[in-house]
Amino acid sequence: MDTMQRQPLYLRLRKRIGIRPGKEVTLGQAARLLGESEEQERRLGQVVLYRHSKPDGNRVVIDLLQIVSQLRELEPGLSIEAYGDPQVLVMIADKPPKPRIPLLVFSWLLLFFGAGLAIMNFHTDVSMKEVHIRIVELITGEHNEHPLWFQIPYSFGIGLGMVLFFNHLFRKRFNEEPNPLEVELFTYQENVNAYVIADEMRKKNDRQTARSEDDA
Repeated sequence: MDTMQRQPLYLRLRKRIGIRPGKEVTLGQAARLLGESEEQERRLGQVVLYRHSKPDGNRVVIDLLQIVSQLRELEPGLSIEAYGDPQVLVMIADKPPKPRIPLLVFSWLLLFFGAGLAIMNFHTDVSMKEVHIRIVELITGEHNEHPLWFQIPYSFGIGLGMVLFFNHLFRKRFNEEPNPLEVELFTYQENVNAYVIADEMRKKNDRQTARSEDDA
């Protein structure tokens, strides 16, 4: 009977949020809430979960059990249903980092010429020139050491294939499907977040263990 009278609150923790040094993290910032009323969501969304202090560094992990414990102290009759990730990563920075244009240009040039050299080396390894000469000879019956009418469209085809593969031409997308580079960047960011969360939880457990040993 007591279970039936509990007020339900559904929450889904965000993966990663950012705050400025010295600021606080509220439940509304750390999670998406769904309660019985908008007033309940607004009230609980203002609950402060964490206040940043300088010794904490530039990243902190807020655990779901910490949130549940704090909410039950405030409202014992609250029934909490949590979905999604069990931790939220809080990044502390004074302001978002600005892109460094010289580094961006250097990286772009490095990738551009590196990709070009990789393609040329591949063509050399597989004797692509001889293959083109042989294909043209089979089609026309004539041996031509420089079949440009075949090689030039082939070169444009490589560029067109790369554009279609990455689904991007400058800022224009051809469809909403993510390209392989975006998928790899997403996977990399997920792995980084998982590692940082695991590392911060390990440090927190080590500090708690050291504190318990000191008290003993």
